[in-house]
Amino acid sequence: MLNDLVALYTDSPALFSGSIFVLGLIVGSFLNVVIYRLPIMLERDWRSQAAELLQPAELLQPAAPVSAAADRFTLSTPGSACPACKTPIKAWQNIPLVSWLVLGGRCASCKSPISLRYPLVELTTGVLSAWVAWHFGIGASAVAALLVTWALIALTGIDIDHQLLPDGITLPLMWLGLLASVAIGPVAGRPLPVSAPDALIGAASGYMSLWLVFHAFRLITGKEGMGYGDFKLFAALGAWMGWKLLPLIILLSAATGAALGILMIVLRGRDRSAPMPFGPYLAAAGWLAMMYGDSLVSGYLRISGLKQ
Repeated sequence: MLNDLVALYTDSPALFSGSIFVLGLIVGSFLNVVIYRLPIMLERDWRSQAAELLQPAELLQPAAPVSAAADRFTLSTPGSACPACKTPIKAWQNIPLVSWLVLGGRCASCKSPISLRYPLVELTTGVLSAWVAWHFGIGASAVAALLVTWALIALTGIDIDHQLLPDGITLPLMWLGLLASVAIGPVAGRPLPVSAPDALIGAASGYMSLWLVFHAFRLITGKEGMGYGDFKLFAALGAWMGWKLLPLIILLSAATGAALGILMIVLRGRDRSAPMPFGPYLAAAGWLAMMYGDSLVSGYLRISGLKQ
């Protein structure tokens, strides 16, 4: 049965991409939950730890009895509900992309607008997933690229909202890249996974390079130019794509970030001193490098005359 399915998808790349598009919509719906809930879960955990550290145990007062179910907040509990009227969302109202279109972008109960962001995340995840499937075809490289893509989408959404790149995503992404380099190794004609030495050097170089930039910038200006989450994300990209693509990733992300930052200052009067998340630019540049890194480098070398 599995062999027949693999043969079918191998013979029909369009069918494979279409199936992955549907899977991407479903994953995108879950990523919406991760983007919204994970920062809240982390904040609750931090507040709980801070309260325990700042208040001696003998002074801690027993909390009012609250049912475990009512106080629990995870990626699965409580169930999804309308932010405005708190009405639980039924299964048919939670079909990725379709439900938003059927409901006209409004809550079925109170008719409050539902943010366009939710279907956009789902659609973006579906489209990028299908793009990965078409580009890589069926195989281990496609699975790896899908995992990287989904992680980058989640990190981008969280960083835009909270200027935070959670360790719960960046570190597993890095370790998976290192493990994939050992367990799977290089696949002929595919950019990932890379060899174990390339992955190890890439992870170490990614972290240390931004760590050095961070401390150099702080010594010169007295300010912190980025967060440690950026180091870990760059390390994760190095673990998956190797050290050779790191210069391309950092150049693409820096150029894009600078261009958009200037546009926001000129067109929207954005405060130059206001912090701007760097994670989304790293994520976008990393995804492009994963898909077309070798072609981009070769094209640049030809244009610059460094390669005939």
